[in-house]
Amino acid sequence: MMNTAHAGHMLERARWAAATYATYDAAAVAAIVQAVAEAGYENAQRYADWAVSETGMGVVEHKLRKNRACSRGLVEHYHGEDFVSPRVDSANKVVELPTPAGVVLALTPTTNPVATVYFKTLLSLMTRNAVVIAPHPRAQECSAHAAHTLAAAAVAAGAPDGIVQVVTEPSLPLVEGLMADERTDVIIATGGTGVVRAAYSSGNPALGVGPGNVPVFVDATGDLSAAAGRIVDSKAFDNSLLCTNESVLIAEETIADRLERELTHAGAYVLDQETTNRLRDYMFPDGNLNTEVVGQSAAWIAERAGFRVTPKTKLLVAPFDLVLPDEPLTHEKLSPVIGMVRVADARRGINAARAVARIAGAGHSAAIHSENPATIMDFAARVPVLRVSVNVGNSTGSAGLDTNLAPSMTIGTGFVGRSSVGENLEPKHLLNWTRIAHNVDAAVPMGAFTGLNPWRHHDGPTPPYPAPSNNRIDVQVPPVEAVPGAAGQRTSGGNNDQIRAELRRIVVEELSQLIKR
Repeated sequence: MMNTAHAGHMLERARWAAATYATYDAAAVAAIVQAVAEAGYENAQRYADWAVSETGMGVVEHKLRKNRACSRGLVEHYHGEDFVSPRVDSANKVVELPTPAGVVLALTPTTNPVATVYFKTLLSLMTRNAVVIAPHPRAQECSAHAAHTLAAAAVAAGAPDGIVQVVTEPSLPLVEGLMADERTDVIIATGGTGVVRAAYSSGNPALGVGPGNVPVFVDATGDLSAAAGRIVDSKAFDNSLLCTNESVLIAEETIADRLERELTHAGAYVLDQETTNRLRDYMFPDGNLNTEVVGQSAAWIAERAGFRVTPKTKLLVAPFDLVLPDEPLTHEKLSPVIGMVRVADARRGINAARAVARIAGAGHSAAIHSENPATIMDFAARVPVLRVSVNVGNSTGSAGLDTNLAPSMTIGTGFVGRSSVGENLEPKHLLNWTRIAHNVDAAVPMGAFTGLNPWRHHDGPTPPYPAPSNNRIDVQVPPVEAVPGAAGQRTSGGNNDQIRAELRRIVVEELSQLIKR
């Protein structure tokens, strides 16, 4: 079991690596980021298989898409953007220097484990931060292995030792200790409400997000066939594990029957009153979500609820009458099940969507299928969310995979959602800027800063983690809990090597605790 001394050593290594990496110039950072992205992309299939096998949730081919999007796809999205070099604004006599956060503690969920490891690691590396991954216990093996793969690629490309680390045996006390430690500079919390609240109450800066509960409105002007296909595919994507998946379908009464037929043609199964009651009783036995349904298929859920659908069924549609807090079907489901309610007109549809978001999911996202710009604008203005996907599946739409929003596994919910960030998390959120501001008086000149750069180019071997001055053993500190056979792992040549390594581990852990005190 990983102990607090070991965790403290991880943060010391991360702090040293962050300070070293903060001196790298844009070209060196770009080379490291590219190498890490390629390592992630090349292993995307392997970790998609592993994540489904370990967690028992989701769809391999959909996790593969997310892994690819959060590796090579992420780098391609930010191609040409520079988060390292100084910016000179001669007109306003201001020079801006990007300042990395330092040590990023990245909490990753069980629902999208490897994609989130990829995403948070690359954002950290793009902005010259060190990152310590704290995975969900139910996804710790695939997450830890993926983190080690990325770490090895980073070091091989010239990054400092310890720039990417992972908690291989996560526990609540250990993660709480990491969150509260003064050597943690910022926490990125992706997970349940409890995890996010713990991050915000840790005493360290935190970027956390609230839960999703997406309303989707189809009005009378919408393309019903296209809307049905997009909604079904979106809800079926990775068995609805993305927090951006639709939760409640709102349809204008005049088109509701036709929409149900189109949903059926697209692979959904529309429940009657009896099967809806069975489903509700199974999924919300005490008013709270039965978590065993999370990430499971529609056929699997139907069978356990007491009825059968064909194995090809992608989505269960459960009609209900009113959007009320005590109606379980108005809450987040994280499974290919969607509640459906009918409304008389667009105004009432917007009111229903507003109610869904206020019951749960405020600040997150919503979707609308409509050809009426006025309705779309009114929907966006009145529903308390910060991203609205139009005529696209919201799972991949609000996550930035099928829209031009920033591709992200962390969806900020802003002030209304009690979050410190209101956008899809981007590299810019892991930077501050030091601003050199000159006198506005035209008679006071500003020097020539263009072309100046305080950072250095590093294209040699990775800097070694410094050994204590009283330690004469000439070995490099190995990666924490390195994966057997991973690049950079030192193999033992005998009992003497094992003894030296153990002595070194004890010395370094003791020193890290002395430094902490």
